[in-house]
Amino acid sequence: MGKTKPFDYLFLATRVKSLEGRLLNRGRMERMLEAGSHQAALEVLLECGYPAVPDPVLGAIEESLAQQRREVLEDLAAFAPDPAVVDLFRLRFDYHNLKVLLKAQALGTDPALLLLPGGRVPPDQLRECLRAGELAQLPYLYREAVEQGRQALSATGDPQRMEFVLDRAYFQEMSALAQDSGSEFLQGYVRLSIDAANLRALLRCLRMGKGEAFLREVLVPGGEVEPSRLLVLSGSGRLAEGYAGFLAHAAQEADDIRQGGAMTRFEKACDDAVTAYLSQAKYIAFGDAPVAAYLAAKENEWTAIRVIMSGRLAGLSKETIRERLREAYV
Repeated sequence: MGKTKPFDYLFLATRVKSLEGRLLNRGRMERMLEAGSHQAALEVLLECGYPAVPDPVLGAIEESLAQQRREVLEDLAAFAPDPAVVDLFRLRFDYHNLKVLLKAQALGTDPALLLLPGGRVPPDQLRECLRAGELAQLPYLYREAVEQGRQALSATGDPQRMEFVLDRAYFQEMSALAQDSGSEFLQGYVRLSIDAANLRALLRCLRMGKGEAFLREVLVPGGEVEPSRLLVLSGSGRLAEGYAGFLAHAAQEADDIRQGGAMTRFEKACDDAVTAYLSQAKYIAFGDAPVAAYLAAKENEWTAIRVIMSGRLAGLSKETIRERLREAYV
């Protein structure tokens, strides 16, 4: 039994169900792709509650996405009976910003343009805490992650090793939040997210020729398929044997392309598996599941907008952009 009961979410679940009608569904994506101009494509987003973007350039588009991300997260956090439901989706922005800041400190560069709003700690506050060495003002697990990340960076000089440390901390904190909430739906979402991340990391490492010692450093515990089992499966060349349900198709794609070929279909299969899991919330009247699913759907929406508009601005064909789009929640 969690800290809250499904009925506690009656107002918020009803609210997000009404908001789902404004999500960027497949039909709206197609209208953005088929629009006669970049400005016309952006006007489709007015139906989804985005502010008008006066100039169709990536900087202005990112500002619009950042503004809506901040508003959505703050709005739902204000009404959530348990903050863990929203915090699960805020964590990624904090850990992204921590990676950016640690890398910038090591390289002596300005991280301002790469910092993202939407986390539990404002980017400027994170930046000042790290600059001044005042880590005590940060949540405990953030302090641990920063210290361990700095140690990895100092010992190896490799920013990638620092990122491994922060990724592990990120999933560890996600797992703790989901466990503390008592929500089986959130716990299942986190386990699936870890499995998808591990499958991605494994395939990339295998294609790079990395050995078992490197893989043990990269893979994260807490999914349905633990790292030790995943290493055995990777050695046999039959990853699909370890996965059933949502990630079965992605694992089969990984087996098919591990010797070469484009990663596009595999990456899409991983993302679509998570969307399929979250789509179960459509049939749940109230509770934390519809709220979590809506937040994940918004994340997918922001990614889809970025894919469509960056593709259009780069002159990619509609077919190429379509191949990169994930399944929509609605």
